[in-house]
Amino acid sequence: MAKDYTGKVAIITGGAGGLGKALAEEMAARGCHVVLADINARLLDETASEIRSAGGLVEASTVDVRDAAQVGFLVESTYRDRRRIDYLFNNAGINLCAELRDTTLEDWNQLIDVNIRGVVHGVHAAYPIMREQGFGHIVNTASAAGLVPAAAEGAYSATKHAVVGLSSALRIEAEAFGVQVSVVCPGLIDTPILGSTKYVNLDPNALVAVTPEKPMDPARAARVILRGVDRGDFFIVVTATAHAIWRIHRLAPNASIRLGRLAIQKFRGMRSDRE
Repeated sequence: MAKDYTGKVAIITGGAGGLGKALAEEMAARGCHVVLADINARLLDETASEIRSAGGLVEASTVDVRDAAQVGFLVESTYRDRRRIDYLFNNAGINLCAELRDTTLEDWNQLIDVNIRGVVHGVHAAYPIMREQGFGHIVNTASAAGLVPAAAEGAYSATKHAVVGLSSALRIEAEAFGVQVSVVCPGLIDTPILGSTKYVNLDPNALVAVTPEKPMDPARAARVILRGVDRGDFFIVVTATAHAIWRIHRLAPNASIRLGRLAIQKFRGMRSDRE
């Protein structure tokens, strides 16, 4: 049975579309007061309007998670107005599909700024409040690429491994204060990030071509994530393929490397600059 979130408050970054929107819709439908944050003001307003029209309680703030001051203001103002923060979903993220030889320093910096610093800024702002109030749940979105070697996504994978590492340490430190931590590691989800991913010398269909399953519907993914959150799971791995490759990597690391070699061969067969 789905958990009732009536009276609870959740902040969701990257909340205007994709997985963030799906989480917001599901939580609002269960009575949660949702605070959405996103850099895309137009899409953010549209999403908030849709949730209100469906009877949900929602606020929306245009926030660039790369800016610690903006994230801090969002979290502090939410706590000031609502007197509690039950959930923080650090969900904003960007992707890059490129071999490391094709990855520029600008690419690295953009990934680090959004995927790592964006999470750090959220944790830095919300964790002290949750410690003080004695409860709360921080949910950081990483990726299956944060659990296993990710061919042709080395830089993206590095940032998502960092999110898993941060979350793992925070989980241990936070439990004494009544604060829970989860890390979400999705496989392919049918969200705008698939279309907004930057591809360097690779066919845009390359990422989908190396996975045996179709991208999961974001509403379904949101329900899977919230089941894990309700249970207090630390690792919340989404999609059957993500579970399978994670299991292989843990139980047979050499087999995981061999799968990575096969994947990079497929990617290189799709390179736009191949002779």
